[in-house]
Amino acid sequence: MYKDLYDLGELPPEGHVPARMHAFTLRRERYGDPSDAFAREVVPVPELRPGHVLVYTMAAGINYNNVWAAMGHPVDVISMREKAGSTEDYHIGGSDGAGVVWAVGEGVRGVEVGDHVIISPGQWDESSEDIRMGRDPVASQSMRVWGYENNYGSFGQFTLVRDIQCHRKPDHLPWDVAGGFLVSAATAYRQLFGWEPNVVRPGDPVLIWGGAGGLGTSAIQLARQAGGKPVAVVSTEAKAEVCRELGAVGTILRTEFDHWGRTPDESDTQAYSAWMRGVRSFGKKFWEELGERRAPRIVFEHTGADTLPTSLYLCDSAGMVVLCGATSGFQADVDLRFLWMRLKRLQGSHFASPAQCRMVIELVANGQLDPCVTKIVEFDEIGEAHQLVKDNAQPPGNMSALVNAVQGQTGLDS
Repeated sequence: MYKDLYDLGELPPEGHVPARMHAFTLRRERYGDPSDAFAREVVPVPELRPGHVLVYTMAAGINYNNVWAAMGHPVDVISMREKAGSTEDYHIGGSDGAGVVWAVGEGVRGVEVGDHVIISPGQWDESSEDIRMGRDPVASQSMRVWGYENNYGSFGQFTLVRDIQCHRKPDHLPWDVAGGFLVSAATAYRQLFGWEPNVVRPGDPVLIWGGAGGLGTSAIQLARQAGGKPVAVVSTEAKAEVCRELGAVGTILRTEFDHWGRTPDESDTQAYSAWMRGVRSFGKKFWEELGERRAPRIVFEHTGADTLPTSLYLCDSAGMVVLCGATSGFQADVDLRFLWMRLKRLQGSHFASPAQCRMVIELVANGQLDPCVTKIVEFDEIGEAHQLVKDNAQPPGNMSALVNAVQGQTGLDS
């Protein structure tokens, strides 16, 4: 007998799409701390569209973007979509996930009902003019981040994605792992290998901020695989030990330094001199941990305002600071002298291409990259998990939430 709503983990009859589903949502009146902003509701199942795939969500990843969504800052994601014509007054987040293809829309290619897939967040219109003219789809005007800029992310029993977002899940990989690593791992891969000629090569020193986080744990491993020498920055000795176990040649405790934040004006000679002493002291520590007096060829950034001035100063001549976020703030100081006089590169990097996603999944499937999904939470703990991220109290690596899966499950019956 068909129903219009199923419990979490209850499999609807094959081919049946229920009318409603359980989801964790955000609404404007709840914007604030994630622990209060997220709430479980029953909402309509998203309507299938041409070129799209309806996925029965098994697990979802926890990422910083839905901390921003929960706070309604720097962007009110609901208002943003309403301006584009959307009618939903709620947001279903989740930009990492894995599940079972439940239905396919007209024109879908490469995906069939029943496929077990890992979902990437890059969502764009392949028919858009800039992509047809050869632009990188990630830089397309049509590019949106699924589960952040677009609705119906992985925090619902069903999620709506484009076919290009679906990648085959390795059979042996549990759902809770498959749903929790791709955003961070693929983003790190693109940062380190996507910006020729500034890619990690054997012997290259690499400075990695936030080494024990989802991005950092992937970056350490990827840099080492290419023969690089990663030095990770962390906040505690316990996190430093995690980084060393993953292959970091050295670690730096950022709590031993206090020069973070905006660069003092040069007219304040005392403050500027103190800041410069802090930066140089940090650079000396980098040399000590690296074991040689060399500057980082690549600085792996995602912390932003607090660290960018240090990153740009320390980066080697003709080296690159590559960043994919700004968790400590978006308004950062840049001393342009370091850019032009030392031929340095400041490069923005946003997620990854489908090909790069496939490469990362293959590395995980073959045991060459540890996805570092270290904490798995229940569906009703999604808000608390994001609060841990906001408070920087999350465990090392990545977190995922069970949706329709149970912990350790690899298929629909196991």
